[in-house]
Amino acid sequence: MIAVLCLTLLLLWCTIAPAVKLKSQTAVFTEVWQTVNDNFYDPKFNGVEWQALRRKYELLAAKADSPAAVADVINAMLGELKTSHTRFYTQAEPAYYQLLGIFSGNTRLQQQAKALLPKGSIKYPGIGVFTRELTGKTFISAILDGSPAAKAGLKVGDQVLSVEGSPYEPIASFAGKVGQPVNLIVQRTANRTETIAVTPQELDPNTLFLDAMRASVDTLERQGKTLGYIHIWSYAGDRYQDQLVEELTFNRLREVDGLILDLRDGWGGASPSYLNIFTGKVPSMTQVGRSGVPVRFDYQWQKPVVMLVNQGSRSGKEVIAYGFQQYGLGKIVGTKTAGAVVGGRPFLMRDGSMLYLAVVDVFINGKQRLEGVGVVPDVEVPFTLEYAQGADPQKDKAVDVLLQELQVRIVD
Repeated sequence: MIAVLCLTLLLLWCTIAPAVKLKSQTAVFTEVWQTVNDNFYDPKFNGVEWQALRRKYELLAAKADSPAAVADVINAMLGELKTSHTRFYTQAEPAYYQLLGIFSGNTRLQQQAKALLPKGSIKYPGIGVFTRELTGKTFISAILDGSPAAKAGLKVGDQVLSVEGSPYEPIASFAGKVGQPVNLIVQRTANRTETIAVTPQELDPNTLFLDAMRASVDTLERQGKTLGYIHIWSYAGDRYQDQLVEELTFNRLREVDGLILDLRDGWGGASPSYLNIFTGKVPSMTQVGRSGVPVRFDYQWQKPVVMLVNQGSRSGKEVIAYGFQQYGLGKIVGTKTAGAVVGGRPFLMRDGSMLYLAVVDVFINGKQRLEGVGVVPDVEVPFTLEYAQGADPQKDKAVDVLLQELQVRIVD
């Protein structure tokens, strides 16, 4: 009798278990689909039959064998909309936490996140790199200034082969290892590998990009001129513009002869008004203290400036680049920007995953749409990522262009 009961329960579980799995996998899919249905900026869904896509992809989501596989299905569906700022993220991705940091002013979102995250914190373990998948290989595409990766000597163009003998995962590879050296094996050239020890940190998205921006500030001595450099990794908030103004007006970049403004990679979010420091007219101010030595402060940048962009320059950064070019403020160097200029908003799903969704369209000067178009630089400089060994031909060209601009001013 007991044996028969056990067999019955086993058969019942075998019947129920797939149904439970199916329900949990389709629940997040349905929630994402419905959120898009209710909030996507275009009621015609960019010409896509949104109802039909639900039927197509729901079956695939039900067959997925892991949360990551479900995410792939959802992102394939979202990809049919052919719109930027529209992607599904899990807690295994740095962008998930970075977006929470970018939208830190959204009180409701922060409360939801604290309830859904294991420790109620948006910090995550990592080393401060961006990666790109090319032909099935993982390459480091950008490294935050001052990050553990930068300190350890990792370079843009390194192919990450493994972390402590296992495949690279941007968060999972460093979970439980904060403050401990972790060995990464990287392919630095086509025929040379290196083992590099990196010490992961608990990264705080609320301060991560501002810290990297401060760490990026540098001066270069070339042909008797001092060139300033700053990399704005995220432009999502006034604090980044305030930091730029502070560096140009009071700090390390105040006395340089020209400026390289790097808007490559990272996140957008910039307001068009951030161009005012290069376009507006305000009086300078000279202060004289007891010593009698005058100190001049220019609250307006009057010297040459060159902007760096690439395919990772997106959203508000593209608006800044467009205005910079339109008003002839200086040369733009690099490659065409992402063409990702709509307004996005994050939505947290009940299982703790996140949908980042385009909720408004954006037009410049009332008519120019940059979504899918981007900004073409004045001086195009291709960049081959694979095994670049840290070389930066775009920055090198920006230096040359800035020196030429300075020479023109001398002649004038």
